[in-house]
Parts: sequence; structure tokens; C-alpha cells
Amino acid sequence: MKRIALLRERVATAGATGTHCPASGLWAPVDAPHDGQTFFEGHVFPSYNGSPTVWRRVTAGDTSR
Repeated sequence: MKRIALLRERVATAGATGTHCPASGLWAPVDAPHDGQTFFEGHVFPSYNGSPTVWRRVTAGDTSR
């Protein structure tokens, strides 16, 4: 169980438009942190409102939202 937790910590927490999602979960554009969308691992991150963006993974304890 500890090994699984360590592997999860290594997963990237951000990805740019056009790159593959490193882990399934809730992701939000850095310019609109309240507009989270669910992506699955391997999905290509889309643009946001027609512009390239960086997507950041939203965690359960994230207080920046």
C-alpha cells in the first residue's frame, strides 16, 4: 500500500494543452481554477475557451479553489 501511495506522488500535477493526461481525475485550467473537468489517464488535454492552457490537477485538500 505504501508503494502505491509513493507512485501516486510521482505523477505530474500539471499538463499543457495537447499533452496526455498523466492520471485520471479532476483537472482545472490555471486561469479558471473553479472550472474543473474530469479527464482520464491518456486523454489529450484540450484548449480552454479556444486558447492553449496549462491544466492543473485538483486534489481533495486543495484550498486554492
